[in-house]
Amino acid sequence: PLGPAEGRAAVLLQPFVHQVGGHTSMLTYDEHTICKPLVSQELSFYESLPLAMRQFTPQYKGIVSVHLKKDSLGNLTLIASPSLGQPDGSAGGDPAVTLWHKCKWSHTQVTKTFKDSCSGKMLLRTDLQYHTDSLLEDANGKQAERKSYNPWGLHCHRQHLNRMSSKHNENKLHQFLLLENVVSKYSYPCILDLKMGTRQHGDDASEEKKARHIKKCEQSTSASLGVRVCGMQVYQADTGHFLCKDKYYGRKLSPEGFQQTLRQFLCNGNQLRTDLLEPIILRLKALLAVIRKQSSYRFYSSSLLIIYDGQEHKESTDHHLPFPITHGTNPSRVDVRMIDFAHTTFKGSKSNPNPTPHDGPDHGYIFGLENLIKILQSLSEGK
Repeated sequence: PLGPAEGRAAVLLQPFVHQVGGHTSMLTYDEHTICKPLVSQELSFYESLPLAMRQFTPQYKGIVSVHLKKDSLGNLTLIASPSLGQPDGSAGGDPAVTLWHKCKWSHTQVTKTFKDSCSGKMLLRTDLQYHTDSLLEDANGKQAERKSYNPWGLHCHRQHLNRMSSKHNENKLHQFLLLENVVSKYSYPCILDLKMGTRQHGDDASEEKKARHIKKCEQSTSASLGVRVCGMQVYQADTGHFLCKDKYYGRKLSPEGFQQTLRQFLCNGNQLRTDLLEPIILRLKALLAVIRKQSSYRFYSSSLLIIYDGQEHKESTDHHLPFPITHGTNPSRVDVRMIDFAHTTFKGSKSNPNPTPHDGPDHGYIFGLENLIKILQSLSEGK
């Protein structure tokens, strides 16, 4: 017999198809909500989020409990039911969520699921290649990214399912965080995922992990610019495909390469979207003003997303719009959001591993933002 939570209408969780970076599996809960495995430090951040930062972070929507079930055929099912005490007070208001999965996905199944969950907007080859070094190269080392849809989220999802099923325990509850899907309003979301700051390791990192992160920063633009590319997808209007880059590509970039990639992010295959530069710069400057005021916060290993729609809305054809789109800086055309706060630390954080909080604002983050703004300004000046 089904438990009370399982008796409600179940929702199929899909891998989140627009995940361009990170290493945990992001799942689609509903059209406007994604979920990710809960980390107490990230929860602590969202629960005590400074008001000024809310426009720059996804909205936190609560927690769901997920447990793994295996049927007689060996199919894995993740069944989620909303936890009590959700932030909006509607405990158990959400439908139960079922994440259904065959343990071994075939390429065709994966592709089909992705196609279904993208409502036909995305072009995808059925023979996606996965490589641990660079996910986007084919056997000849040729960049195959033009032909395929971003495989990064899928790669994360597979790894995550394998981890969960290997530690398989029917009764273990996994907690997932529910967050706003910040790209849901875009038809063809172009996303740049930037790792911000000059330091990536958390205060709780082991010596070995600390050394590993320091090396990655030294060997990438994190040290020189305070920012590095962690992932990217850009819709190419001329081919109808997304151009995708992963974190391994981003780590190898020189400062010049970083600037080129930023330019590429604003190229839709036909032209440079110079119209987006001013709204992006304005939004980054507003964020900078907010970060400068956040004393004790350290956003180690967090990312900054820059988002715009790859499909330009032609003013003349959109007669059904309630108001004409002006040529000015329409703020909704671009978005800038901070994400991933698993290693963010601040004074008074319940899960802060560091008893002596940091002083003042996060200078590494500020350094990265200032450089990002400078580079975008030089692009707008036509350099």
